Amino acid sequence: MRMLYMKPELDDLSQGSRIAFARQFRFMTQDNVSDKLGLTGVCKRRTMTRYEKGDRNPKDERTMEIAKILNVSYEAIKKYDMKDPLDLFYILMWLEEYIPNYQIDISKVPNIKEKHIIKFKNFINEWEQMREQRKKREISYEEYMEWKLTYEVNGHE
Repeated sequence: MRMLYMKPELDDLSQGSRIAFARQFRFMTQDNVSDKLGLTGVCKRRTMTRYEKGDRNPKDERTMEIAKILNVSYEAIKKYDMKDPLDLFYILMWLEEYIPNYQIDISKVPNIKEKHIIKFKNFINEWEQMREQRKKREISYEEYMEWKLTYEVNGHE
């Protein structure tokens, strides 16, 4: 029997949609994640359903647990409050899944030595290298998505 890979679809940029995308990318069910979270009872899947639909937002500690279970960075699935400029990095990567083939041109960003601008430029350069590898088919979609899901800006300073 041949297995068919179905690329997950991102419904929107919400935390719940991103969690659902990561879960599907990892070939896990809501029951799998619920079990690993230690949820019990007849309606154990309900918690994950509520998270993914956006009816409830997991607390930071629970988000960290889910990230560990899904083997993704916490930043990839956390709730973005835009108080941290680094949230923009992750939103841009998710936007690519939501609106495929969009382009980012930061050539007009001034060469300022402010730490967030430097981090932003470094991130964009690294991301562009990965996108180029994907475009040239040097890496698969799965490898590219793996990089995006596990990328940590703070680890690349």
